Amino acid sequence: MGKITVETCHIEGLKVITPQVFGDERGYFMETYNYNDYKAAGIDMEFVQDNQSSSRKGVLRGLHFQINYPQDKLVRVVSGEVYDVAVDLREGSPTYGQWYGVLLSAENKKQFFIPKNFAHGFLVLSDSAEFAYKCTDFYHPNDEGGLAYNDPDIGVEWPIPEGMSLIMSEKDQKWGSFQEFSKNRGKKD
Repeated sequence: MGKITVETCHIEGLKVITPQVFGDERGYFMETYNYNDYKAAGIDMEFVQDNQSSSRKGVLRGLHFQINYPQDKLVRVVSGEVYDVAVDLREGSPTYGQWYGVLLSAENKKQFFIPKNFAHGFLVLSDSAEFAYKCTDFYHPNDEGGLAYNDPDIGVEWPIPEGMSLIMSEKDQKWGSFQEFSKNRGKKD
């Protein structure tokens, strides 16, 4: 116990986790996940899939969510630095539509726990970044949803440096607004 420090924020459920790092002249060691420590911190779930991506500077991925098969996520950066964002999409939540962002890097070794029913995205700030995350449900390609990264109703303050050109997938450039999402919520095709 005591191998992680957990910070909460104004949005209930979001947690920033800092692991204890043991270092010496050889390098360092840390546990990136220990069920008992996370359970004691209120993160008691079964992760069923691990994912990892590599992206170059200026890549913005998001804001993504799964519609019918929502996932809890535990995200971290293996190399490089990203600005990671979660948006509350929980119906009836007092912070519905609000966002929270945190700088994740290989250097600070922080992790970000994002509960189900949040949209998630990140911006790569270093020359490149490797991003790894655990999920509590499997990825369902036909269940993807998303929100425009720059939606003014959400108002994410992305730390986009002067002169940085964003690199986004075609799909990420076409996501709709938060208002459209809220209006269509609960409607069945």
